[in-house]
Amino acid sequence: MKITEALVAEHRIFLSVFDQIERVLTQMTTVAEIKALASVIEGMLESHAGTETNLAYLALDHVMHEKGQLDQLHEEHHEIDASLRRVQQALDCPEARSLLQTAIEASRRHFQFEEEVVFPLLERVLQDETLAELGTTWSQRTAAMQTAV
Repeated sequence: MKITEALVAEHRIFLSVFDQIERVLTQMTTVAEIKALASVIEGMLESHAGTETNLAYLALDHVMHEKGQLDQLHEEHHEIDASLRRVQQALDCPEARSLLQTAIEASRRHFQFEEEVVFPLLERVLQDETLAELGTTWSQRTAAMQTAV
């Protein structure tokens, strides 16, 4: 499996989780419930962002002369993280809901940009063997994290 295929598969899982969270978000009655959901999303995205940064983007960094798009992606990761952290500081349900919804929407846009722009770029500039090696590394890291838990 190529790294791009693995990352798209993770996106699909996250989008499904986001759908489920959005279905129940309006029914949440305490700030603590919303904060717990934000913590779950933050943990999932943290691992995913690390994979993107340390495998896919790092490989792309070596072949790109213009890093503006990668800088944008790194900035988006930081903005999403900051949005999720702000949920933890919310004082009431409407504020917490709004902040979590904003983070989910930003994540959806970010995934779409990666799939439409960044991953096709990776596919063009990296050899299939390199993409497959990065996919193998992703698979090994994922397996190691599962056995560590």
